[in-house]
Formats: sequence, C-alpha cells, structure tokens
Amino acid sequence: MQNRVLSAFAALALAAGSSGAASAQEIPRPIVPQIVTSAQGEVRVTPDKATINIGVQTRAATAAAAASQNSLKQRAVIDAIKAKGIPAEQISTSNFNVIPETIYDREGKAPPRTTSYLVMNSISVELKRIDLIGPVLDAALAAGANQINSLNFGIQSADSARRSALAIAVAKSRADAEVMARAAGGALGSLIEMHASEAYMPGPPIPRMERLAAAMDTSVPVEPGQETVRASVTARWTFVPSR
Repeated sequence: MQNRVLSAFAALALAAGSSGAASAQEIPRPIVPQIVTSAQGEVRVTPDKATINIGVQTRAATAAAAASQNSLKQRAVIDAIKAKGIPAEQISTSNFNVIPETIYDREGKAPPRTTSYLVMNSISVELKRIDLIGPVLDAALAAGANQINSLNFGIQSADSARRSALAIAVAKSRADAEVMARAAGGALGSLIEMHASEAYMPGPPIPRMERLAAAMDTSVPVEPGQETVRASVTARWTFVPSR
C-alpha cells in the first residue's frame, strides 16, 4: 500500500513538472533588435605565376605516322622548355587526340574515305616567374610548337591577398552597421555572428596566339596586368536603442 502511495505522488510530481516546463516554454522571449550588414572587400594584385598550354599538331597518311612525327616534335618542344630552366614537374600532358580526316560523298554513292590523320598533343607548363613567359613561348615555337592554346596568370600568395580583402570587407561591414545604428537613433551592440565568402577573380586567359608572333625579331610581348581578389562578409549585430 505504501509503495502505491509513493508511486502516485511521483506521478503527480512528474506531471506538475512537465506542466511547468511546458508553461515556461510558452513564455515568449523578448525580441532583440538586430542589424544585418553585408560588405565586399577587394585588393588588386600583380600576378607572379602563369600557366601556358602549348600544342603540337601534325598530319600524316596514317595514324601511326602522324603520332610518330608528333612525338618527335613535342619531345623537342619539351626539351627546349626544360633548357629554359623549367623543371619536369612543372610540365604535364594535358591533351592528346588522334582525329581521322574523312571525306564523304555528297551524293552517297561512294563510301566514306579517310585521307589523313590529325594528331594534337598539348602540354601545360607552369611558370613561377612571369619574366619566363616570353622566353618559353619563343623556345617552344622555335622547336616546333604550332599551337599556343591559352595563357593564364595567377597569384602564388593568393591566401594573403584574400585575407587582406576579407579584413577590408569586415571593416566596411562594421562601418555600415554603425551608420545604420546611429541613423535609427541608437548604437551598435555586440557582434552576434559573421559569415564570410570569397571570390577570387583571375584575369581572362589570353586566347590562341599564332606562330607568326614568334617570327618577330623581338620576344613575344606579354603584359600580366593585375588581378582582383574579392571577399565578402555578412554580419549580424545587436542594436542598442537610446534610452
């Protein structure tokens, strides 16, 4: 009998506690005024590295002959690039294609006929010095390369530039929040949260350049210009109304 009474009291206490907790949860929390700002920072940086895509294109009556000629020329190109002080780990094959060149009878009376094979072999060359771009292009074209597919500039210290842009974005975000708070008749309170996003904006690749550029007496002119590194932040602050 005593155990039943204790169990009944325990059940009542639990029910009362649950009811109290539910009531506490139903009490609305006071709304804290907030200010949300977003800002972007950017820095301009001169590129200090580049990647060049260099190709060799050959044509022959058979695929084997075209590939053999291509391999000889591409090997000469790679050796010429290495002679400029570029290590092997900065040179990699990026594309290799064998394309049959076929003639089709417009009237459909004769079967298709393959007349030759086109072989294209491209390599990517990473340069950690901008002043090597012209000499490498000259050497590659002189050694037999007949395609310069692209030239992309980059920044080796991209993280440092990104952090600088991020600091600018944070400063702008806070300054905007302070202006908004004063305009609303109060003051800026503590920071609640902040989110960052980044957008590294490399310059557009320089399009295909013809071999004619290397026929000039002077080196291929290359101007890296500058690149823009951007970072954005979104911040949430408390707003302190004036009393």
